[in-house]
Amino acid sequence: MNNLVFSNFLHRPARTAVSVIGIAIGVLLIVFTVGLANGSMRERAQREANVGAEIFFRPSGSVGLSGSESFSLPLDLVPRVESVEGVRKAVGLGQNMVEVKDSKTGERLIDGIDFATYAPLVGMQVIEGRALGESADEAIVDTAFQYQKGIKIGDKIPIWEREFTIVGTYEPAAGARVKIPLKTMQNQLGGEGKVTAFLLKIDDGAKVETVADNVHKAFPDNQILLTKDLEELYMSSVPALTIFLNVIIGVAAIISALVVLLTMYTTVTERTRQIGIMKSLGLSNPAIAWLITKEALLISFSGIVLGVVLTVVLRGVLGLVTTLEVELSPILLAIVTVVGLIGGALGGLYPALRAARLDAVESLSYE
Repeated sequence: MNNLVFSNFLHRPARTAVSVIGIAIGVLLIVFTVGLANGSMRERAQREANVGAEIFFRPSGSVGLSGSESFSLPLDLVPRVESVEGVRKAVGLGQNMVEVKDSKTGERLIDGIDFATYAPLVGMQVIEGRALGESADEAIVDTAFQYQKGIKIGDKIPIWEREFTIVGTYEPAAGARVKIPLKTMQNQLGGEGKVTAFLLKIDDGAKVETVADNVHKAFPDNQILLTKDLEELYMSSVPALTIFLNVIIGVAAIISALVVLLTMYTTVTERTRQIGIMKSLGLSNPAIAWLITKEALLISFSGIVLGVVLTVVLRGVLGLVTTLEVELSPILLAIVTVVGLIGGALGGLYPALRAARLDAVESLSYE
């Protein structure tokens, strides 16, 4: 019976290949879209958490991702924050989301930093060029961003509809990929003497949860976030994204089911005489239905494998030309496999039942 399934699978190679490719495109749609969305969010969260600080201190009422807050935290607050038990250092940070033309999303997060205090906290090293000045239309970028965009020292990038000169590159990647002087950002956004967040470094040996509680008690109206929790926060901060991704999975599953349905329906029609012979030899209706279903599942599984392979290839190509991340988690691959096989089984259900109901005598006389 299994040999018959494989022989039927290969009987019409062109049609089988088209069916497998159709399912593979649906799988690619699921894996790549979901993986790209999750990977990009997770990669940004990891960079945000890679700032060398254990606690983010944000203004009260802050919602959503960084870059959307106003400049409302006065830098004069730094001594009071540093006086909290367990806090060793507090560094002001400005963040703003700007519109750009060379980004897939049309936006880019920009950090405003005081290099002298920010760099030691993060462990930032200038790889090429020089560090940021205190206030000028200049920027530094991380080396991955430099490679992706083909940037050289002295090149210009547009920010707020004017040109900023690239004066250096840095490692490691932490926070936004592009950083400008804090005072420049403050002057641009009307936030002189203020920042959007504080990065808090705790004392050696101190428990981050305990220090966070101390800070929260001292500043109950402000938002205290642990950098280790940023990834989970980012992944849950855009509820509409989850709905969108679920719709994508549903549409892809329906497409896969329709591809299998069409393929197996025409297969049953072509094999009417063959089915009549099997019935005359004593093969039961459930056995014939299971035979058709197994072929549908084989087509679905082949499409799933091809779709995952295509995603891996596309992910590699994307990694060579951009800094975007496509996440291929085992959970996502398991969901895709289950959804694909269920779609294939449902698509092959009607053709399988039709084949089982065929009359043996009429099937044998079918031309």
